[in-house]
Amino acid sequence: MTQEKLGMILGSVAKKMHADFEQSRNFNHNGEAGASREALVREFFSGYLPSHVEAVHSAEIVASAGQVSPQCDIVLIDRGTPPFTTLNGYRIIPNECVYGVVEVKTKLDKAQLVDACEKIAKVRRLGKVAYRPVPGLIPRSTSAYGKKFSFFPTSGMIVAFGSLKLGTIGDHLMEWCAGRDPIEWPDSVWVLGEGHLQWTDPKNGNLDRSPSPGSSLMQVDAVPDQDILLPMALHLNIHFSDAWMHPLDLVPYSGATPLGFAAKKWSF
Repeated sequence: MTQEKLGMILGSVAKKMHADFEQSRNFNHNGEAGASREALVREFFSGYLPSHVEAVHSAEIVASAGQVSPQCDIVLIDRGTPPFTTLNGYRIIPNECVYGVVEVKTKLDKAQLVDACEKIAKVRRLGKVAYRPVPGLIPRSTSAYGKKFSFFPTSGMIVAFGSLKLGTIGDHLMEWCAGRDPIEWPDSVWVLGEGHLQWTDPKNGNLDRSPSPGSSLMQVDAVPDQDILLPMALHLNIHFSDAWMHPLDLVPYSGATPLGFAAKKWSF
């Protein structure tokens, strides 16, 4: 399939997303409208994420030390993630299994941008330590945000159905990021019908999947007939095709909870 053909298909998908979004405006309850818009984004992501990555909504992320994230709009997880809790579609997810979080906004302004950035930063502060070592395995690592990690660090994306002028959002994002470590910055911001904001590699100036020290922020305006879905689909493939995790160790999550009482022992 040529890029032009894929672009035409995704352009049609974008038009349908816009139509479904307009329909969601008729919902009387804000919660129902928000859930509908998150479902639109999750459905798109599900079609273009690598097969080992799953997009779920209505979830909280928990770390083995007990910290809990704010409720996340969409969480991108490994498909082998155990369902800690699944009640009416709501899930609690071990942080070790999380590859990314996505904040979905109806209208992105400064307050909504800051809210999304703060949530992404809070998730990134959660520890990823409950892994089971595999004897003989060559240690694997991932380089991102100017650091080297012994796990796949959690990505953070913001997707909006509308916003202030994209350049204004870029100004607000640079203001929020100033003085913060790149590990707290969102990886990208996407506005349907407008374009996206993404970081450039400080060495060659090319668009990069994640920020690092010295990165610049690039505004990319959407091609009118194509919208943002083709570059977003490519971004998802580049960002998550090499997502990986060590085997999860649930023992640290049990904490001091008694597992039972020794009643009898047999030996030879």
